[in-house]
Amino acid sequence: MIALIAHDRKKPDLATWIAANEAALSDHRCVATKTTGGVLKERCPTLDLHLVESGPLGGDQQIGALIVEGRIDLLVFFTDPLSPHPHDVDVKALTRLAIVHDIPMACNAATADLIVASPGFAKLAHTN
Repeated sequence: MIALIAHDRKKPDLATWIAANEAALSDHRCVATKTTGGVLKERCPTLDLHLVESGPLGGDQQIGALIVEGRIDLLVFFTDPLSPHPHDVDVKALTRLAIVHDIPMACNAATADLIVASPGFAKLAHTN
């Protein structure tokens, strides 16, 4: 399963990236935080997208739990390093879990493009 998250200012960038990669992502189940997921569903209504709570309400922690359970194969988290985030502790915990559990993580479109273009992307589980 692919986790999709974006800080507020990066949600349009993630939606643009998703639209450009919709064909590659269509074979995968995705999970997103509620606010990000709402933006993504508007742009790509056919995407197989499960929603958890918004980040500040525990969504980052829910996705972190999915990482610990071995259900996340890729984390695409378009971060905004130039804006303060009241739930920064949760964001750090989520990225730490991705690192500890050796989950590929893209924090911008350039890295996400490299991951999708890699031979390893085709090997990601399609149904977690």
